[in-house]
Amino acid sequence: MKKGKLLIFSAPSGSGKSTIVHWLMETHPELNMKFSISCTTRAPRGTEKDGVDYFFLTPEEFKSKIAASEFVEYEEVYTDKYYGTLKSQVTRQRESGENVVFDVDVKGGCNIKKIYGADALSIFIQPPSVDELRRRLVGRNTDSPEVIEQRLSKAEYELTFAPLFDVVIVNDDLQEAQRQAFEIINRYLSK
Repeated sequence: MKKGKLLIFSAPSGSGKSTIVHWLMETHPELNMKFSISCTTRAPRGTEKDGVDYFFLTPEEFKSKIAASEFVEYEEVYTDKYYGTLKSQVTRQRESGENVVFDVDVKGGCNIKKIYGADALSIFIQPPSVDELRRRLVGRNTDSPEVIEQRLSKAEYELTFAPLFDVVIVNDDLQEAQRQAFEIINRYLSK
């Protein structure tokens, strides 16, 4: 069985990254894209389930796994708000032939690319502007004004990482961004 490849998606919050990834997975099952289930210390949102959307850990459990070098990448995004990807999870999925999808922050994306090199394709989904990003985050109606401001401040910083990715897709038209993502990934996986 052919070993799976890694597909890294990073973007500022509200750029449409998750929408694009879900569309690819639902519309193009032939790509055999499966999420890498990350760990996080944040609380579940909406209908998220442990072991399906994330492995929800306490900050103490997360720090214990850091100490044991169990992560491919991890990041303390905000104080005691950690996200990370277990090495064992990636290996298990790749060995079964799955193309593993990472929906991670920019530092995590850069770290995964550094470790896996040509076995990974890194894609940065960029919003058309910070103003459009603000409109999208407010429109989601999931975060307080303070959290939105935190996310926008972080987004400006994250945008500086775009040149470090293999591909940058500007999501100013969702269907066009989806089409570009499909073509790029399909080409990469057929190599």
